[in-house]
Amino acid sequence: MEFKVPTTCETERLLLRQFKEPDCEALYAYYGNELATTFTMGRVLTEGESWRAMSSMVGHWYLRGFGPYAMVEKESDTVIGITGLWYPNDWPEPEIKWALAPAYWGQGFASEGARAVQTMAKQYLPDISLISFIHSDNHASRQLAEAVGCQLEKEVPFRGAVWCIYRHP
Repeated sequence: MEFKVPTTCETERLLLRQFKEPDCEALYAYYGNELATTFTMGRVLTEGESWRAMSSMVGHWYLRGFGPYAMVEKESDTVIGITGLWYPNDWPEPEIKWALAPAYWGQGFASEGARAVQTMAKQYLPDISLISFIHSDNHASRQLAEAVGCQLEKEVPFRGAVWCIYRHP
């Protein structure tokens, strides 16, 4: 399979790479946390469900030619979250997603990862206009979208709630 984008990207503090099976344990720090998953999954996931969520991200690469990266903090070589391109079949458009384990919130990792994905996407997918699709009550993600240059385009009903479409520059 030839992918449309690089399978790795680097920033000063992060290595963005495809997921590996051992990453599931670190991802459970996100998926197993009620506060972290309130606006994304709507509930915490079991360890098995976390593995299946990770597997869907791996499969996304093979179905779309791009996908989410494991966000690895270089200093500790720890998977701290997810960032990258995401376009499930029920999404309105391709998006840049992000999600971090709560221990890493407020340290600029999500914006650093999102900016790296913006740069990569402009180079490798210049004809694709990207969004971030954010639950309207997720104020932290909305602030992050604005911090990386996104503009609120519209609000739409989705899965029984109101979601915001933020357009990337």
